[in-house]
Parts: sequence; structure tokens; C-alpha cells
Amino acid sequence: MSSLKTQYTDLKASFATASPDLKKCGTLLSQLKLGLIQAGLLLPQGDLNANDLVVAREILEIGAFWSIRTQDVPSFDRYFSQLQTFYTDYAHLPPSQHEYPIRGLHLIRLLTQNRIADFHTALESLGAAAADSPYIAHPVNLERWLMEGSYAKVWGARAEAPAAEYGYFVDSLMGTIRNEIASCEETAYESLPLKDAATLLFFTSQSELLVFAQARGWQVNLTAGSITFAKKGEETMDIPKERIIASSLLYARELEQIV
Repeated sequence: MSSLKTQYTDLKASFATASPDLKKCGTLLSQLKLGLIQAGLLLPQGDLNANDLVVAREILEIGAFWSIRTQDVPSFDRYFSQLQTFYTDYAHLPPSQHEYPIRGLHLIRLLTQNRIADFHTALESLGAAAADSPYIAHPVNLERWLMEGSYAKVWGARAEAPAAEYGYFVDSLMGTIRNEIASCEETAYESLPLKDAATLLFFTSQSELLVFAQARGWQVNLTAGSITFAKKGEETMDIPKERIIASSLLYARELEQIV
């Protein structure tokens, strides 16, 4: 375990710098995980040394943050799954200052997958004290705003994230929201002014909108300053009026919030 602690000290120092060498940290994490497997600490069972468990937990926590920094979401999922044992089965360990930030990231991750039922299950499994943590309050607010359709508030939450890593998942969430809004636009309108489309989709620059429009197959007329949506097949023309009305109300509500 002494060699693990030496490598852990190196990892912790490297990751704590203003601009960490993520490649080096990734190499150290790979080496440390092998060491944890050999020491029986990656998926611990039974009565183990508390200090060793704390070190193992902190290594995995750094791994979770590293995964977000490198935009490796499957890796984050694996680290979180491994940390669950430490957070639940070894709750007698000294509290970790990283537990709520990582649990909060997991909650937002569930929102990006639209796993609302799993979100509430995970939230209910936390103690009452968790509600007072800004790391938990942030995803709770995001979920409420999503259910309300208050997408402008979700957009604004990017600047209010309690940790830098939260921004990555919020951006991912906005990508999902943009596609939902775009689908409604394609259903309810034949065309829209570029400016209105950018506002509805929360783009701050025309170049971002043009890239998105190209990906969706929209026709852009820069001279006229408009977007014409791709024509759908005949089977999509018989659209329930309620859906169009709901889409229009969504746009009106978003415009009011933005203004």
C-alpha cells in the first residue's frame, strides 16, 4: 500500500494544479487502479484498513473528475459505480468533501439521459442533509426547470454551476433541449427569421446556429435572413392541433423569459 500512497500523492499534486496534465493523470490513474485491484480495494469487501479505504476512495474521486475533464462520460459512469461501495457500504469512513459534488454530477448525468425516474430514486437515497448542499440543489433545480419547460433558466444555470465539471453536463443537457425545440420548430413552422431561431435555440452567435442548421438539414438564406425547415414526408403532415398549440406556447414562454 505504500507504493499506492506514493503514486496517489503524485496524482493528487498533478491534478490540483491550475492546468493539470490530463494525460499524465490518466496514466497515473491506470497504474493506481491496477494497484487497487491487487490490494483488494477497487471493489472492497469486508473489514479493511480505514486509511487504505480513504486513499482508494480519493483516487476514484479524482478519476471521476478527470473523466469529466477529458469528456469521457462512460469512464465517469464506471468511476461513480465503483465509488458507490465506498459511499454506502463504508459510510463509517470520514466524510468525503467530494461525495456531494460527484453525486450531483451523477444526477445531472441522469438528466442528460432523460432518466427521470432514476434521478428521483438516486435523490431519495441521499440523506436529508444533502438538500442543503449546493451540489445537490443545482441538479434539483435543473430537473424542476426542465419539467416546467423553463429552458431559459437551464441555460442561465451554466453560469451558476457550483463546480467547473458541472458545465460539461449542462452543455450536454442544452444539446438535448435544442434538439427537442428544433423538432417542435420543424413541426410548427415552415420557416423562421435567423434571429428568432437563434433566440429560441439559445445560440449566442450566428455561426453556431448555421452549424446546427446544417446538421438538421435546414435551408439557410443569409440574404433574406431566414431558415426554411426540411420538408417531412406525407405521414407527418397530419399533425394534431394540440401539439402545434403546445409548441407555440413553449416558444412564447421562452421569449418572455429571455426578454
